[in-house]
Amino acid sequence: MKQTKINGYLMSDIYGQTGVEYVFEPYLKGKNGIKQIDMSVDGGIVSESTSVEATQGSDVVLTIDANLQAITEKALVNTINDIRNGTYGERNKYEATAGAIVVMNVNSGEILSMASYPDYDPNVWIGGIKQDVYDRLKETDALFNRAISGTYAPGSTYKMVPAIAALQTGAVTINEKINDVGIYQRDPTHRCWIYRQSNKTHGYLNISDAIKHSCNYFFYEIGYRIGIDTINKYANSFGLAKKTGIELTGEKEGMIASPALSKSKGEIWTLGFTLSAVIGQGDNNFTPIQIAKYLSILVNGGKQIHPTILKTIINSDGTEVSKEEINNGIDQRLGREKQVEGDIEISDENLAAVLEGMRDVTSESGGTAYSIFKNFNIKLGGKTGSAQTGKSTNAWFAGFAPYDNPEIAIVVVIEDGGSGTLACYAARDIIAQYFGMNEAQVEENTAAIPYTDIQN
Repeated sequence: MKQTKINGYLMSDIYGQTGVEYVFEPYLKGKNGIKQIDMSVDGGIVSESTSVEATQGSDVVLTIDANLQAITEKALVNTINDIRNGTYGERNKYEATAGAIVVMNVNSGEILSMASYPDYDPNVWIGGIKQDVYDRLKETDALFNRAISGTYAPGSTYKMVPAIAALQTGAVTINEKINDVGIYQRDPTHRCWIYRQSNKTHGYLNISDAIKHSCNYFFYEIGYRIGIDTINKYANSFGLAKKTGIELTGEKEGMIASPALSKSKGEIWTLGFTLSAVIGQGDNNFTPIQIAKYLSILVNGGKQIHPTILKTIINSDGTEVSKEEINNGIDQRLGREKQVEGDIEISDENLAAVLEGMRDVTSESGGTAYSIFKNFNIKLGGKTGSAQTGKSTNAWFAGFAPYDNPEIAIVVVIEDGGSGTLACYAARDIIAQYFGMNEAQVEENTAAIPYTDIQN
């Protein structure tokens, strides 16, 4: 895998959008030298001497894979355009104007690629950006990094959180079947999505089936059984509604649906709030990078990870900067607090049941992503999500591959993308690139662009 280097100038969209320059400036800049020049009265140079040698800046080596990054950016733009243009059929035509993708190593937390759209050419900053260009970027919201700053209701991509919570607390077993009758009797205003669409039900389902079919009724029942406090305890353990601490500026915390939050807004918490929260709606709002972290922790069996874009920093003399020094500096520049997070206890049996449901989403007829991945060469797991936000619906896909020995988690969100199934198209292209199914390779240009900074 090829890492992207930053040598003191803009290298890719991720650089300009997320503030890498600010965070790593002390290492990128190097140190100025001092040269004394003696001149004669007629302006001729008599002698030169260097009292302090200049020090070259360090190489900041990112975890970003250059080829995967290029494909990620392209896949995001293409999928947004295809949805907007009705390429997938008129029924699947939505406004779709923005989105984000995060691809993460599930064991290390390393970010392999990350994209936000609308985006821009980072070269416009070199030598100072023109005012009209800057105004246009602000107008199009291209400076907003949706991958770490956009907060969205996660929809059904959230359902694995209450699934694990219910299984681990014994509120439901892997074999127990719950009968989806369409209208949830404890609160008839809540109905399964399939009942709302076609007046049908999913019938009797175990937890794997409920994930495969994304059955809201099943999750209403486990939400009732375990309650909002237990759901939120697990959500927080998975890193949701908390900054990940990635080495970038502008990261948002998001928020989690809770009685305390409702009380602050003058609302009285009822069962209906729990039922909305358990399927990823209500006040739940998380960033794509948080969803990628949560998914990674889930598929690696509960091991905590810390998302990062930094592979290493190499000084000009070839020595490597210590992780402790780097982290202390980043903590100070970002105001980042030390995070002490324990692993999540998930039994092998319970984990297998949840991951099997995610596998069936992509590999079995009736799975919500089956139509996209049915002929795919890579066995994977995933979960689609269609999260309502006012009059529009955001499209989500959260998946991992390969299924048997997970390496990567991939999260796609498309604003007003309509259906989570449509977000799968972008994920499919990226997974194909990662596993070598695409032949095209990107040649990275690491030659620095000449630029002189004149100081008066």
